[in-house]
Amino acid sequence: MAVYHYRYMQDKLPQLGLVCVTAADAVRFRTVTRRTLSKLTESKQQEKLRQVYADNIERLTKAIAFCQRANIRLYRLSSALFPFADRPIGEAILKEFELQLKQIGDRASKLGIRLVVHPNQFVVLNSDRQEVVRNSIKILKTQAQILDLLQLPRSPWALMNIHGGKGDRAKRLIENIRSLPDSVTSRLTLENDEHTYSSEAIAKICLAANIPMVFDAHHHLIHERLASYDDPSVQAMLELAKTTWNQPEWQLVHISNGKQHFHDTKHSDLIVKMPACFRDAPWIEVEAKQKELAIEKLKQEWLPSGEHQYLT
Repeated sequence: MAVYHYRYMQDKLPQLGLVCVTAADAVRFRTVTRRTLSKLTESKQQEKLRQVYADNIERLTKAIAFCQRANIRLYRLSSALFPFADRPIGEAILKEFELQLKQIGDRASKLGIRLVVHPNQFVVLNSDRQEVVRNSIKILKTQAQILDLLQLPRSPWALMNIHGGKGDRAKRLIENIRSLPDSVTSRLTLENDEHTYSSEAIAKICLAANIPMVFDAHHHLIHERLASYDDPSVQAMLELAKTTWNQPEWQLVHISNGKQHFHDTKHSDLIVKMPACFRDAPWIEVEAKQKELAIEKLKQEWLPSGEHQYLT
């Protein structure tokens, strides 16, 4: 695994992160549907997946280059980067690209670009249905394998972020987290949501399971029906979430704004409201529809000009 050594100015400002693709066409990825693949012979399926994987590796290389040009130091990988990699046919083909993936991970490391992933909504570790739990574990193992192939560290620096899942299942969630392989648990984080698990509830689960919490301010706002991002509970939860990180300087938070109204769960194009306390958050994923445009707007209007710096 690559070794990461990062230091920050004591008066540092947050690093803003890009989520998966760009609003422009600069960062885009290919996919293939189950229906399309099922119509092909096994050899044609392999050929199709090999083409998609090769194209997406090339596009991931371009995504890292885009982040470098835009001075973006956090990039969320698409969880659908390698479709069907959780099946034997995809797993075998993915291993063919081990060298290329290592080169991408090494490149990101040298540029100081942090890579993270948010596995899809089908990951529910505390479901009442064992087949759902088994599939969730398989998805997490596959995402961990991709991070391993990228030569990313088994630590929350290269985190895998998921939600709490089923309500009133905290004990089961903690037990299942503890049973996961090291490739997963060493990177796993939990995020609060709008309806099921409050920020406080997720923080308690994270402390019990000994994994970090990703605090989402907009989810917290909706769950608690707050009138402002500067409600005292936002700062209190930011600070509580920080205690779950063994490396506090790695703490990651999310920001989004409602599209139609303040408590809308759908994301707006840009970020027009920010919690003042988020200036103390070292890493922020910007969950806005206009992606890089939202990041640039925040750099110009929310972060003082010329002070957004990153040292290695």
